[in-house]
Amino acid sequence: MTLEEITGKIQKLADKHSGQFQGKANFIFDEGIVHLDDTVSPTVVVNEERDAPFSIKMSADNFNKILSGDLNVMMAFMTGKLKIEGDKSAAMKLTALF
Repeated sequence: MTLEEITGKIQKLADKHSGQFQGKANFIFDEGIVHLDDTVSPTVVVNEERDAPFSIKMSADNFNKILSGDLNVMMAFMTGKLKIEGDKSAAMKLTALF
């Protein structure tokens, strides 16, 4: 999966659930970075690291598995397939998008 495909999937989630997260996050993949800002309308999704209370690191493959329902977000976190740097309580609010 390319960074463009990942960004597109995050944009679709943001569009579908706009305003439900009400926060900022950086997603860090081997392919690059996606920043999500749901504190503004419309939600901003860009391919650069910006100020956010937390960052989520995972592989594109695991991200795809989470989206398809083949991998539970909490299980991914518990098994180290998804890592959170920064404010973990703010990151929990991100589940509103999934």
